[in-house]
Amino acid sequence: MKIKEKKLARKLRKLGYSINEICKKAESTKSSVSLWVRDIELTSRQQQKLSEKGIKKKIVEKRRITRLTRENAKRQIIIDRAEREINNLSITELKLIGIALYWAEGAKTLRSGVQFSNSDPRMIQLMMQFFKKCCKVPKGKFRGHIFLHHHLDTEKAKKYWHNISTIPLNQFYKTSKQQSKASKRKKDNLPFGTFVIQICNTELFLKIKGWIEGINKVKIKNNEAGVAQW
Repeated sequence: MKIKEKKLARKLRKLGYSINEICKKAESTKSSVSLWVRDIELTSRQQQKLSEKGIKKKIVEKRRITRLTRENAKRQIIIDRAEREINNLSITELKLIGIALYWAEGAKTLRSGVQFSNSDPRMIQLMMQFFKKCCKVPKGKFRGHIFLHHHLDTEKAKKYWHNISTIPLNQFYKTSKQQSKASKRKKDNLPFGTFVIQICNTELFLKIKGWIEGINKVKIKNNEAGVAQW
């Protein structure tokens, strides 16, 4: 038994502290503190003070929630207004976005083909449109590969990424399972893992690499011409 913590808990309770306050000061669990002080009766004044504290906490919490609600509403207005600025993407715009995303997230050393991985389903969908519309990749050339924590459901992940990417399940590689002690028995932030779009096409890989270099050269030219100067 924690003698020191129990003595402190009883002392604080006699002074009129709440159970939660005692738990923090005595660094003990609520169940232990409740057991230690259950025979101590509070005076009417002490009970009144605790009641007033509870009311004040509720008022503060209500104000906090109201403030957050208002702040979130203001933020959402900005987001919605900005969202309306984007209407349709032309093929040229889609191509530039796809190149930029591949530059950031795609494999640059895989000489045998193209490989793009991400856990954001919206990004996977956008890149699939880029590969189909801008790169003219036929449906049969796509391959899907899932990287998943060991404790997660493989079949659910396969169905999920199939629906997102539209790549047929028979064109998926065997799911790669990763053992992670950190995520086991915890709420996983990536319940469907990370998805990889693979296209075995060296020519396309080189073409995308060339597009990236082209964008980089245009950027350098603009800088030299003073276009991007502040």
